[in-house]
Amino acid sequence: MSVGHARTGTRATGLPPFMDRAFHAAVAEAVRHVGATAPNPPVGCAILDDAGEILCVGAHHRAGTPHAEARAIALCRELGLIERAHTIVVTLEPCNHTGRTGPCSQAIMHTPIRTVWIGAADPNPNVAGGGADYLRNAGCDVRFLSGYDTPDARWLAQQCRSLIVPFARLTRTGKAWITVKQALDATGSMIPPAGRTTFTSAAALDLAHRLRRATDAVVTATGTIATDRPGLDVRRIPDHPDRMPRLLAICTTRGQVDAEYADAARARGFDVRTCADVRDLPELLGQAGAMWALVEAGPGLLSALREHDIWDDWLTIGVRPDGTETLDVAIRTGTDTPLRLFRELNTPKGTACFQGS
Repeated sequence: MSVGHARTGTRATGLPPFMDRAFHAAVAEAVRHVGATAPNPPVGCAILDDAGEILCVGAHHRAGTPHAEARAIALCRELGLIERAHTIVVTLEPCNHTGRTGPCSQAIMHTPIRTVWIGAADPNPNVAGGGADYLRNAGCDVRFLSGYDTPDARWLAQQCRSLIVPFARLTRTGKAWITVKQALDATGSMIPPAGRTTFTSAAALDLAHRLRRATDAVVTATGTIATDRPGLDVRRIPDHPDRMPRLLAICTTRGQVDAEYADAARARGFDVRTCADVRDLPELLGQAGAMWALVEAGPGLLSALREHDIWDDWLTIGVRPDGTETLDVAIRTGTDTPLRLFRELNTPKGTACFQGS
């Protein structure tokens, strides 16, 4: 069975079942490295044979190392399967330029692969379309998920876009994507009971640490530091090994930061920055190379972020009187958010409430 179908430009109606599996595998592999690739986007890739069976998967691990396609192709060769390679599935359009690594579009052409499926177009305005055009001109059958109008195809395309939303923001504007995490008890308060540092469940705490692992920066304020002395590092799950130092942006209207706390944060591996004007926060983070930042702070900073629209998505963990929790995500513009990559927040059926503009 060939995995080729009608060329891009027509609106197909059905996504082949093996392609659904391949994109799920590519997205899952990319998600494993979210938080380690900045300033590059996380990308996943799967290589299939002519019957649609997955031969191998690969992902981009961090800047300066092989891209997802190159890593998957190298693995396919190591496994002795490259001659069976027929189709490549990639969450992001292959690059067609040389940076610290060579063009993935040309790497594909040095294999038997001549069918290319792409989850999302490259959002970088300087290179958009170059990889797909190169591959088409070289004789490849290139198709995008956007050409398939089914619920599964739309959901997979959204997953692929979710991987690159912060990267798209950074390349287009030079600013980081800002996610706010806020926990509220049944009365609407953010203050834990006396003697406790939180009122959320263990599952919610695990989610918080997975968010920290996935983001390039954590944002807090001097008031939170004075009250809680938060660690803000990844503790409940393993962090990415050998990742670039995570940024810690401390917002302070007075321009002063507790030196002892800042030194301790550096000892934990943070690159500590200060921000005197919250309106400068997205650009400050972007210039430092962060694509995605997580805000963990008290009501003062959160109110300022909301007042000046310095946020992109807002995760609210609500705790009911009986202790059960709700997860709600507000998206300031559009419907895409990297929070859709988290299983608690997004499945094909959906377990969280997403509110987009």
